[in-house]
Amino acid sequence: MNHTFVIKRATMDDIDSIALLFDKYRLFYKQQSNLEQATFFIENRLRNNESVIFLAKERDNPSIGLGFTQLYPSFSSVSMQKLWILNDLYVDEKARKCGVAKQLLKQAAHFTRQSEAKSIILETAMDNIPAQLLYESIGYEKDKDVYHYYLDLTNPS
Repeated sequence: MNHTFVIKRATMDDIDSIALLFDKYRLFYKQQSNLEQATFFIENRLRNNESVIFLAKERDNPSIGLGFTQLYPSFSSVSMQKLWILNDLYVDEKARKCGVAKQLLKQAAHFTRQSEAKSIILETAMDNIPAQLLYESIGYEKDKDVYHYYLDLTNPS
């Protein structure tokens, strides 16, 4: 399917379009569908200015969302600079291989430069080879200097 699309920074008017894509994104990561909670989550991020979301929409039918990326602000204490965490990137199955993901990533990079941030960081599953190839094709580099750890606070230990 050939899509012509536009990328825009999401506003409160885009919550329904993003929530549908966000729910599919979570399904991709083997979570249960919960459109109501997805809508609540996205609405709170935008309302509280806790993230920046870019949305790809069909040019001729802007009510149809094709994909999104969500960035969260953070800081590097060592460099004393702002950075952005690209936490989510999703393109609907019907719009894949049309350049949507690449354009969303380029828009995120443009925004990051405009905000005078040092960098964008992201993580992806070790077996998500298509995403890794995309990231590397536009200049992202795999970190070879540090390990990433996390502490799961939802499970009592």
